[in-house]
Formats: sequence, C-alpha cells, structure tokens
Amino acid sequence: MAELLARGAVRKMKTDLSDPVQYAMVLDEEEVPLNGYLGQSLQLDYLGEISCIHCGRRTSKSFNQGYCYPCFRRLARCDSCIVSPEKCHYAEGTCREPEWGETHCMIEHIVYLANTSGLKVGITRGTQVPTRWMDQGATQAQPIFRVDTRHHSGLVEHLFKDHIADKTNWQAMLKGDAAPCDLEAARERLVAECAADIDRLRQAYGLQSITELAGAEETRITYPVLEYPLKVKSFNLDKTPSVGGTLTGIKGQYLNVDTGVINMRKYGGYQLSLQLN
Repeated sequence: MAELLARGAVRKMKTDLSDPVQYAMVLDEEEVPLNGYLGQSLQLDYLGEISCIHCGRRTSKSFNQGYCYPCFRRLARCDSCIVSPEKCHYAEGTCREPEWGETHCMIEHIVYLANTSGLKVGITRGTQVPTRWMDQGATQAQPIFRVDTRHHSGLVEHLFKDHIADKTNWQAMLKGDAAPCDLEAARERLVAECAADIDRLRQAYGLQSITELAGAEETRITYPVLEYPLKVKSFNLDKTPSVGGTLTGIKGQYLNVDTGVINMRKYGGYQLSLQLN
C-alpha cells in the first residue's frame, strides 16, 4: 500500500556535505530525507497548481524556476545580470532592488574550478560554498580567487571563459563521474594565461578587489547513486504529471529513477505529492 511522505510546494533539494551527500526534498515546511529511499519505489505527482516561491501568488506558469511573472519582472534575483554577472548594473543606480543587491551582490564572491561533466569555471557567494558545488553535481571543486563583489567576480570568470568551459553538460554529468582533474595544475595554468588581464582588473577596481587563493584546499564530493543511466530521459511534469520508479540515485538537483530523471530545481513552486509505493 502506498505511503504518502509529504505534499506541498517544492523547493530545491537541501544538501549536506557528507560521504555521500545527504539530500532532503522540501515540500512546504516538510523536509523528507531521501538517501534512505535508494532502491525503493517512489512516485511524484504534480497536483496542478503552482505557487510563486517569492510572493506565494498562484500562477499558471512558472518563470525562472519558480516565480510568477510580476516577480520575474520585478525582482533583482530574476534579472539577466544574475546569469551574466559581468553585466551587473548596480553601480549605475539601476538595480531593481538595491537593498537586495547590497546583501547578495556587493559582498564577497568566490571564483572556483569544478569538475562536473569536465573542468569548468564558476562563481558563487562565499556563503554558498560548498552548496553551489553540490547543486551542480561537481565531484571536485577548488576556490581560485576571492573577489569583493559579484560584478568583479563575473569579470574574472569572463576572462577564463576563453580558456575553459563555464557550463555543465548535465546529461554527461548524470551518466557518471567525470575523469579526475588536477585542479591545482589547472589553476596555475589558467592564472598564468590570464595574468595580464587580471592585473588590469586590479588596476581598475583596486588591488584588494581580487585575491588569488593559491593552494586552496580541494573539496571532493560523492553522491548517493546506486546505478548511473546509460541514456538520460528527462521528465517534464507539465506533460507527464505522474512520475514513478525505483530511486537509483541523486546528483546535483536531479532525482534519478529507473524510468528517467527529473530536475527538481526546475519545478520550484509546483504543488507535488511524494509517496512510497
């Protein structure tokens, strides 16, 4: 007989850096630890309603992974500069929410190297280490610069994009762990290749704006996976509102069942029920 585990508006899964990462599904105020259900049959049902993860308004369509359209158009966290931080316009006085920008963008950020589907560069707030790495499915990660603002970290990241990927191939990431990388050697190579451009940024924004983190500790991450899929079939809850199967693994923000995978972060605000079959 099926057992209802929880129901409510879903948020991105919570993570805890253990060996392996510990996951919990968040439905309204309930948190359901998931690792213990590996190898068991789960069912996830979309109940036909979406609530904005910011204001709670009912919406027929989700924007930017969980927002209603008015919030999507109004909130700074939904602006295009969040995806392209080098385009931050806070200093121009045109930030949608200056107070939010002060607490989320005008603070210390980390530029890092990570091994997800291969070597990549990324940025995150200092307070989001190592959460950001687990959300991306990284098996290795290492900070390479401490930077004073999101804008400046985006400019550093932009320099590195000419030499290294800044995106994860999510399908490759879900098929297994990428081959190990020597992150420190990659850091040394990339810093040397970008040294002149980094110096120019320091001259423009201050010598203390970008601090190199030579020899920073590498974080290694393992995930609760029983079996990786040979082919990745992604579920769309709008088209397939009932998804079920044996839980074979969790990596990044993806649930892997033997019938396919689902990106839980994509469905922020969707009213779901989770049950054990």
